[in-house]
Amino acid sequence: HDEFFGDVEVYYGVLDIRLPLENPDNRPLRLQVGYQGCADKGLCYPPETEFIEIGDMPAASGDAAPVAADWNWKELALFFLGGLALTFTPCVLPMLPILSGVVLRGQLGGLRSLTLSLAYVLPMAICFAVLGTLMGLFGAGLNLQARLQSAWVLVPFAAFFAVFALAMFGLFELRLPRFISEPLDRLAGKTQGGSHVNAALLGVLSSLLVSPCVSAPLAGALLYISASGDALGGGLKLLALGLGMGTPLVLFGAGGGALLPKSGPWLITVRNAFGVMLLAVSVWLLERVLPGSLSLALWGLLAGGVAVFLGALEFGPKTHRQKLGQIAGLALLVYALAAWVGALQGATDPLKPLGQLQAGASQSSAKSGAWQTLSSPAELDAALAEAKAGGQPLLLDWYADWCISCKVIEREVFGNAEVGSKLAGWRLIRFDITESNAAQRALLDRYKLFGPPAIQLFTGNGDELLDLRVVGEVDAATFATRLDRAASRQAGR
Repeated sequence: HDEFFGDVEVYYGVLDIRLPLENPDNRPLRLQVGYQGCADKGLCYPPETEFIEIGDMPAASGDAAPVAADWNWKELALFFLGGLALTFTPCVLPMLPILSGVVLRGQLGGLRSLTLSLAYVLPMAICFAVLGTLMGLFGAGLNLQARLQSAWVLVPFAAFFAVFALAMFGLFELRLPRFISEPLDRLAGKTQGGSHVNAALLGVLSSLLVSPCVSAPLAGALLYISASGDALGGGLKLLALGLGMGTPLVLFGAGGGALLPKSGPWLITVRNAFGVMLLAVSVWLLERVLPGSLSLALWGLLAGGVAVFLGALEFGPKTHRQKLGQIAGLALLVYALAAWVGALQGATDPLKPLGQLQAGASQSSAKSGAWQTLSSPAELDAALAEAKAGGQPLLLDWYADWCISCKVIEREVFGNAEVGSKLAGWRLIRFDITESNAAQRALLDRYKLFGPPAIQLFTGNGDELLDLRVVGEVDAATFATRLDRAASRQAGR
């Protein structure tokens, strides 16, 4: 388990994978294999893709072992609970009595209503599963995870989630375009309930007529599945989501509505909670393209808005529930103030908004040398030449978004107060090889590096201090010592 990337599946030694293959004609095929190597000490190599040409291959035997899928029962349970939670929103739960009237024709309770409800729910869940499978199959091929690093993609998606959050707060109502909704409504109107076949057709139509309360979380789930590239896991996860959404209808049909909670003010609370979560997702997406201090200020703005909504600044007579909300709001307001103060001081970590104040003046000196992120060999060569011409020492940090240890070093080493004070006067270059294209790989070969994380120190003459090179993880104290040694050599040149 990694604190930045969550659960990561790794293999040691030789890995044998048996692939089931239906190839009765023994046709030649091309197998694409993707992999990434890492070392226990923290070094990760760039992702690799190999193509293997296979000639006459016999058909796979029936005892072939399936490929390990990127899912587990805990994730399926979370998706099921997510679908269940999506149902208890003001734009979905009130539809259950109406929907039951169409599907069940008023026949609440009994075995037939239970089977009709299942006939409606299962096709709807299967449609979600097909969508998840397709996203798992083609999402990785489209390299959506890498494309999401672009501001042209992240900003529209962040706006998308923010708009849906405002809709959750009841500021306006979102509907499908008329040219889409009207044909589907007419088709649904022609499909009469009362039979298992028609109930199944209505279930399929319902998966198309997804409401605004569901579409934003569903889009987030699809993006998460596309990054995994696992078709089976993606299908099972969205199947669990669909089953969770359909469970209340089954309970309504089987129990005549007695098994479902009644509508009330708690529905508005659920809707508002979903709105806050969608705004949090929007800020999380913007974190990748905005400066760290601005992102921290946005987290503070979100916390402050929730605090005001919970009545943190209202001190009149309150019920016990309102008092609990005010206490939570005051805690969020304290965090919001801390985040804003930290952002003004240059802090970037939402979990430690006042970490910059603890560093004091020494940390502020580290900020005087702003990091410059490059991604092409030409840009790096130009930066090295410019630093050499000015007699300025240069630090080159090799980084990638898929590199776990890089994020550890960025936060715990470069964010350390002592290291920050020693970096004053250094030109700080971060070379991003997330894309890992041919030019970037050639640059790694030029410097005899296998991949990130790695840190190189160059003197003002443009010469690298090879014995001070860092490959893999390093702690703040060790790196500070290397900076001292580099500074002494720089002073004696």
